[in-house]
Amino acid sequence: MSDPAAPFAELVSADRELLLFAMTPPRRTTSDERVQEIADAALARLEQLDVDGLILYDLDDESDRAGDERPFPYLETMDPAAFLAGPLSAWQGNAIVYRCVGKYEEQELAAFLDERAPGDATVFVGASSTDKPVRTTLPRAIEVHAEAERDVLLGGVVIPERHARTQDEHERLLRKQDGGVGFFVSQVVYDTGEAKDMISDYVYACEERGVAPARVVFTLSLCGSEKTLDFLQWLGVDVPRWVQNELRRSHDTLEASYEHCIARTGALLPVSRVAVRLQRRERLDSQGGDRGHGAACAGCRAHSRSGSAGRTGVQCVRGFAALGVRADRNALTPRGRRHETDERPFSSFGKGPNRAIGLATVT
Repeated sequence: MSDPAAPFAELVSADRELLLFAMTPPRRTTSDERVQEIADAALARLEQLDVDGLILYDLDDESDRAGDERPFPYLETMDPAAFLAGPLSAWQGNAIVYRCVGKYEEQELAAFLDERAPGDATVFVGASSTDKPVRTTLPRAIEVHAEAERDVLLGGVVIPERHARTQDEHERLLRKQDGGVGFFVSQVVYDTGEAKDMISDYVYACEERGVAPARVVFTLSLCGSEKTLDFLQWLGVDVPRWVQNELRRSHDTLEASYEHCIARTGALLPVSRVAVRLQRRERLDSQGGDRGHGAACAGCRAHSRSGSAGRTGVQCVRGFAALGVRADRNALTPRGRRHETDERPFSSFGKGPNRAIGLATVT
């Protein structure tokens, strides 16, 4: 793991491996005793994992964005910042706290940023639809961040499915970069073709404009049941028909999903390497360095020497994490096993209101 004293802003911009662990805070109705049990279990697990940061999701009701009935009910969760400051206060590593900005007034967002330590990171998530009433819009929230005195790294979200429909997601990323966004986290990826199209368009748009691409973190997750698959689709995740068929007809949906998850990592590697090469070239150019040196980071080379996408979650993840591919806790869990704190099948698979982040681990 990286030095826990190194700010996430340094890690996300470095030419190195990056692996994040994500979780959703417990339900707001959970007893204090049970909340601490969940936090202690997460901390114990984190001690065993070679991670560079902890993502804590902020959930919002997205019922306005779809006409079909939600497969799992929306359950309000604890404020992730409060969960980190209280039950998870023993965590000494980097933490990336999400904020669904539409739920908060500008003053609340400003206070949240003021409470972060220098070098901390957050991800701002916008509304799930243009018709959803909000207290603060995403563009205004980005301005609030720019006005803040604290040096907090701002992250944004990227939705490959939206790029497949509109062909302009890369332009959104560039506009957010102009506003001060320093990294991006994707919606959970099941259709690698859409993800590859998006990242390719973004990388070459950066090259045309002479700017270095920001780190893009791909989110990978498992699907343990048909109902979870329905939920993924309700959330707007494009799951290819052939993958749906295999998952719905498998005798072990979780195992089949695990194999597909590992396969997706291999599919994302080639286009991610292009991004790594371009990002390194831009940095070397700015420093007057040799453009031909270091075509891939150490993580890429180590992964390619392994000869495949990997046979175990952690080994595979460490190989492609340098490319910005993030695995959630289920991907790090030995195949076929659920963590002891799992209470429900992905009912906390919530993303902020604009559906931009992927699977939150189930605690």
